[in-house]
Amino acid sequence: MKKIKIGVFTGSLRRASFCKKTALAVSALMPEEFEMVPVEIGSLAMYNQDFDDFGNPPGEYSFFRQEVKMLDGLLFITPEYNRSIPPVLKNALDIGSRPYGHNIWNNKPGAIISVSIGKMGGFGANHQLRQAMVFLNIFLMQQPEAYIGEVASLFDDQGEISNKSSRDFLKNYADAFARWVLRFKAA
Repeated sequence: MKKIKIGVFTGSLRRASFCKKTALAVSALMPEEFEMVPVEIGSLAMYNQDFDDFGNPPGEYSFFRQEVKMLDGLLFITPEYNRSIPPVLKNALDIGSRPYGHNIWNNKPGAIISVSIGKMGGFGANHQLRQAMVFLNIFLMQQPEAYIGEVASLFDDQGEISNKSSRDFLKNYADAFARWVLRFKAA
């Protein structure tokens, strides 16, 4: 049976980022019929419409666009930078939405997890990302929401989730996301 392919986009470029740890944890909790694919966005050149207007987009734009087109669903895990999303994530959204009329995000089911070392769990970033995704016609899972505050305390020294309640919450989230994606596969 062909696996359902979910692109995992992390908004932090740090090697040991909490976003990447969260992505690994959630990926491990997804049902086995899902293939969780980390999508590299850190090497994408900043979006410049001239590349598309003159028919000469960088190779990484073309590769990225083709990769995302093949996905069945989208999971975004973002930190909060100055009450907003990181530029690397916004850049990826912009590259995928252009050239006009060729939005690769269109009609794909998606979900957002925001993380923060503070108590608010990246609330601002989560909602700014939602704003952009509504315009891009990504069908976002509404419930459960995932704002993970004090994320530094979530993981042990081996990068594993350190407590049962957090693991149970993320398992519930992963299961809900799987059901959300399957609704679109059945349509």
